[in-house]
Amino acid sequence: MRRRPMHMSDEALDTLRAGLVELRTELKVPLAFPKRVLRAADKAAGEPILPDKDARHLPLFTIDPPTSKDLDQAMHLERRPGGGYRVYYAIADVAAFVKPGGPLDVEAHDRIETLYFPDLKVPLHPPVLSEDAASLLPRENRPALLWRHDLDALGNLTDSTVSRALVRSQAQLDYATAQQKLENGTAGESLLLLREIGKLREAVEVARGGISVNLPDQEVTVKDGSFRLGYTATLPVEGWNEQISLMTGMAAARIMLDTGTGILRTQKEQADQNVVKRLHDIAKALGIVWRPGTSYATLVRSLDPDRQTHMAFLNEATSTMLKAAEYTVFRDNQKPAHTTHAAIAAPYTHCTAPLRRLVDRYTGELCVAACADKAPPTWVLDALHCLPCDMARGKSGLADRQTVDLAEAAVLMHRVGEVFDAAVIDTDAEWGRPREGRVFLADPAVLAKVESTNGLDLQLGSSVRATLQRANPSADGDKVLFTVP
Repeated sequence: MRRRPMHMSDEALDTLRAGLVELRTELKVPLAFPKRVLRAADKAAGEPILPDKDARHLPLFTIDPPTSKDLDQAMHLERRPGGGYRVYYAIADVAAFVKPGGPLDVEAHDRIETLYFPDLKVPLHPPVLSEDAASLLPRENRPALLWRHDLDALGNLTDSTVSRALVRSQAQLDYATAQQKLENGTAGESLLLLREIGKLREAVEVARGGISVNLPDQEVTVKDGSFRLGYTATLPVEGWNEQISLMTGMAAARIMLDTGTGILRTQKEQADQNVVKRLHDIAKALGIVWRPGTSYATLVRSLDPDRQTHMAFLNEATSTMLKAAEYTVFRDNQKPAHTTHAAIAAPYTHCTAPLRRLVDRYTGELCVAACADKAPPTWVLDALHCLPCDMARGKSGLADRQTVDLAEAAVLMHRVGEVFDAAVIDTDAEWGRPREGRVFLADPAVLAKVESTNGLDLQLGSSVRATLQRANPSADGDKVLFTVP
């Protein structure tokens, strides 16, 4: 389930930039890299460890948002003689530049992941690496971890392996351009196969009970002096692209499980009946029919993210599932009791975004070692048990939530005192009597904090008339607050 980015128009940014600066200050976001780290990055950029294998003959292409320069993945897809498909999937080889225990490594363990804000990006690695020397930019020779996936005619994965190789991407596509090429008949064979294989993998996902939710992108604009919050639906090609990444994450998890050492992204709370009941109550409040006997996965696939009530449910469901996910380490064939990611319905790990996420560098190394029938590097094994705690310190989720809070406060700031029809979609019942929670407004589509001021408990799933008490982008704490009188 991909993150949902927030976009702001220039006019909206001009008004809210001070709030974004304050947000980064509160989160203690490190905007600048120390000089020692920049020096190390400059040196590493000119002295990468290059692999012996040469795969520059593969006509790889990347597909990302239009302004992206930190290109983690490139792919080439082809038909196999006799039937089925072969997918080459190149992942940026960050370990070719980052020396274990060196300044770049230490800084990456402090930052954990790239942070995205509407006005800027705070990278995991210095841009000379993440947006240049280590990025899979077109027509540049780059060290990579090159996956080779073989699939049968129905899209089932039959074999996967990964090794280091020198690659050279031939084209950099953005999602809109790729979708347009597919629709107007100008797409090349490899891009056509992305659609073909992507659809097959979606069918495979449905068959195993997995779920992919690509939530709409949020957009904040200003019209007639007022802030507006809107949504832009994702394109089909984004989902097909995501399927290749998911397939690789599942293949990596299986390789690590087979060799007895690794780190998985696990999730087991989807099966918890309390969670399912909570989601049933939310669906009822939003007018979503969840028929008896219908599984959560089936319901989610039936929803339309372009509809605001469906979007609200998917947002809450996705948030619930993300909170339930964790990193699980195992070594020396002491495999954990639970190895599955519930939303994916299979073992899974993060391994396809090492320029933007710390853990992916380690899972990539484990898989390369396993496929070469070698022991993992000592620096990987030494760090393995600390990685779950390291990743838990990441701030991307908090940054995303607080950016949304800032935008919603701007949208509502001239409507303080108004009463809105709302649905209670979260409460603090687990902490005692439910007097606080969150409500969903259909128009504008806002999720915000609510407090009961009449001494009565908030009922999860109930419809209420909520009064807007506060909507202040500059406020400390809750920037938007509703009360139920």
